[in-house]
Amino acid sequence: MTDGLRVSLQLYEDKFHEQLLAFQLPPEQEQFTALPAESLPEALRAPDKLAVVITGEEQAAGFFILHTGARIAEFYSNYSEAALVRAFLVNSPCQGRGIAKAAMALLPAFVRIHLPQVREIVLTVNERNPAALALYLRAGFCDHGLRRTGGKGPQRILQYALDNNA
Repeated sequence: MTDGLRVSLQLYEDKFHEQLLAFQLPPEQEQFTALPAESLPEALRAPDKLAVVITGEEQAAGFFILHTGARIAEFYSNYSEAALVRAFLVNSPCQGRGIAKAAMALLPAFVRIHLPQVREIVLTVNERNPAALALYLRAGFCDHGLRRTGGKGPQRILQYALDNNA
C-alpha cells in the first residue's frame, strides 16, 4: 500500500541529483546494494546503462539501474535480449509504504517503452536478503534455479519474461 502516494518510474534528470546523493539505508541493507552516490556516476557515463528514479509525488524515493549488453554476461549468459536490474533500493525514510512493490509493478511497461529490444528482465538477489527475494517473487520474477557467487555471497538470478505484445 502506497498510502495514496503516486509512484512512477522516470529516467534520471539532474533535478533529482541532490535528493539521490542524500539517500540512506539501514545498516542491515547496506550490504546488499549500492547507494546512488556510488552507482549513479558510472550509470551516467556508461552507454549501456539507464539510471532510473522511483518517484513518489515527484520526489526521488528510490533508484535503480537497467543494464544491457555484453557486460552483463557475468551475471546472465543469455544477455542479448535481457536487461539486468542493478542497485535497486528505496530510500530509508520512504520504506514501508509499498513504493518498491509499486515500482516493480511499473517495471515491465517501463522497460517495454525505454528498451524495446529487451525480452527479459533479470536481477540477482543475495540469498541472505529474504525481504528482497519475497518482493521480486511477488512481482512475478521466477526462480529457475540459476545461481552465482557474488562478492557478498551466493545470489539467486531471477527472471521476468516480457510479453512485448502487451
